[in-house]
Amino acid sequence: MAILKVAKLGHPVLRRVAEPIKSGDIGDAGLQRLIEDMFETMAEYSGVGLAAPQVHHSIRLLVTEDIPDPEREGKLLAVRSAVINPEITFLTDEQIAYFEGCLSIPDLRGRVPRIRHIRLRGLDREGQPFDREVEGFPAVVVQHEVDHLNGVVFLDRMTDLSTLTYLTEYDRYFASQDL
Repeated sequence: MAILKVAKLGHPVLRRVAEPIKSGDIGDAGLQRLIEDMFETMAEYSGVGLAAPQVHHSIRLLVTEDIPDPEREGKLLAVRSAVINPEITFLTDEQIAYFEGCLSIPDLRGRVPRIRHIRLRGLDREGQPFDREVEGFPAVVVQHEVDHLNGVVFLDRMTDLSTLTYLTEYDRYFASQDL
């Protein structure tokens, strides 16, 4: 496994719409290695999600990390997974907002409104289809990563730029608001 170079804001790969992955390519050793490398890269930078364009691959692939449930010790809100050709559907109009960060926009955070409850469809890393409902913070993570597949970054979704802050200032003044 390898730690991959992360594309930073300004690199054209972050503004392209990523290409779908063909079903015949899912078992390819190169794609499977990319998935493992994306997990490794995400862990190295303490991320909870990573999209293929962020590591210079303009394909519709994302990975997410385990997300612990802060209210139930030992329980998870979401499990580590790879999602090929993800599609999301909004299941409500209700929004929630968290301060989001991004490996491609290091050291900045900003409050972003997102839909609270979504349906996520796609293929797992073996090419098996799945359909699941995702709520709360895990839904925010999925929407953030799917945005990357569509050439969108969290700054584009911010409705109030007065919440844009450096990570050090976020930790000092705003981190407790996201609990």
